[in-house]
Amino acid sequence: MTKLAIIAGAGPAGLTAAYELLTRSGIQVIVCEETDAIGGIAQTYNYKGNRIDIGGHRFFSKSERVMDWWFHMLPIQGAPAADDAAKDHAIDVAPGGPDPEKVDAVMLQRPRLSRIFYHRHFFPYPIGITLSVARRLGLLNTFLIGMSYCWRQIFPIRDETYLDAFYRNRFGDRLYKTFFEAYTEKVWGVPCKDIRADWGAQRVKGLSLRRAVEHAVKDLLSSDFQKAQAERETSLITRFFYPKFGPGQMWETVTEQIRERGADVRMQTRVSGVHLREGKVYAATLENTVTGERTVVDCDYFFSTMPIKHLIGMMTPHPPARVVEVAEGLHYRDFLTVGLLLKKLNVQEAKKEPAARVPDNWIYIQEGDVRVGRVQIFNNWSPYMVANERDNVWIGLEYFVNEGGDLWVKPDSDMIALGISEMEKIGFLKKEDVVDACVLRMPKAYPGYIGSYDQLQVVRDYVNEIPNLFLIGRNGMHRYNNQDHSMLTAMMAVDNILAGVTDKSNLWEVNIDMVYHEEKK
Repeated sequence: MTKLAIIAGAGPAGLTAAYELLTRSGIQVIVCEETDAIGGIAQTYNYKGNRIDIGGHRFFSKSERVMDWWFHMLPIQGAPAADDAAKDHAIDVAPGGPDPEKVDAVMLQRPRLSRIFYHRHFFPYPIGITLSVARRLGLLNTFLIGMSYCWRQIFPIRDETYLDAFYRNRFGDRLYKTFFEAYTEKVWGVPCKDIRADWGAQRVKGLSLRRAVEHAVKDLLSSDFQKAQAERETSLITRFFYPKFGPGQMWETVTEQIRERGADVRMQTRVSGVHLREGKVYAATLENTVTGERTVVDCDYFFSTMPIKHLIGMMTPHPPARVVEVAEGLHYRDFLTVGLLLKKLNVQEAKKEPAARVPDNWIYIQEGDVRVGRVQIFNNWSPYMVANERDNVWIGLEYFVNEGGDLWVKPDSDMIALGISEMEKIGFLKKEDVVDACVLRMPKAYPGYIGSYDQLQVVRDYVNEIPNLFLIGRNGMHRYNNQDHSMLTAMMAVDNILAGVTDKSNLWEVNIDMVYHEEKK
């Protein structure tokens, strides 16, 4: 008898699980996606041919398994490819090859540049102390930053439970105060002293002031770019791969693949009940969000990428009170993007002439007099993200918000007006150059490392005793994973099923610091 897996969520983790199950086993799948969009936070929103990447998704991983998986779905534009793993999947769109305008399903190789905008100056990201940075900070301030860093190397803060201590130990108190404290609090809406250091460990990884300087020196001296890229921390990579039409193209392609293999992908369908019997999930209630029609479907496996608090809240019989309490105490940060289509930028830096275009993928806005946190220039992710790339600049103003908060409930027209005024204020554009605009809201984009996060083990212990229930992905595990790590949790969950392994601890070991086992077989 054919077995069935129900997968809640059509984001990177859920779709990867579906593909792995269908291609490696006889297990059939139903994928339930509550919205009308494929890809979760990795979707690409299309506004009149201008595409928005929600949060920005670089396709780079230290996992060869993930890289090969991506390249299998979307071959690489251009030859030679950037590395050995990519060469097997490259297609030639160089002169004499296919017209790149007519080749849609490809990965582009893109330069990566992110900078910090602070006190109306640009600084490199990740921050490093170079001569140009020292001049902008001031020589005395730079000297004091260096002394502060040295002090923390001699007298580190012993308790790194919270993020402020984590950052101080790696960058020194003064640089932390300058570039990390205010921006991090803008992102999360709470003081750094209330955020668990796990978030910093995942996002910043092995980066420190010393290592940033070391990498800058190596880049100047090294003739082996590929080796330097492979050895560096993910935050320091200088090139990455990117689908021609944004990250959503990857997941739309995967959806086509799984449908061809018999997957039942149900859009605008949410899981509203997860039912247990004798310690296993035996069925789920699927609800059409348009009609309200509900159907109870028996299943052999259940994969959840939904927020943990939602999963625990819909399980019957109800989990123990302590498990429910911890799940309900988990916090999330929501995300809002204002897309602005411009004739040109008007980026004013110090006394230089205004620039009509800049080369950045992202610009981190560390100015305290505006609420915008980050700016994406979609032209620089892929020129195909813009309907008329030659004549327009398409940017996304990113706001980190709380669902139901003042910015979240602000009418689109008012939100657009706020975005334009803030960008004018810091010298990035002129209002008369705005051609069109839109607003996009993404709830529960970031699992928070606050609230009951430090007690998450209580939930883990409970769900890990349910052998056919698999929590995968960012919200499914309440971990701030990149999409490659989310994919790996799905792949390894399927590995466990096929191997008959019931211990799921290996899924929770997938994080931003690990060296993946498949890299060194």
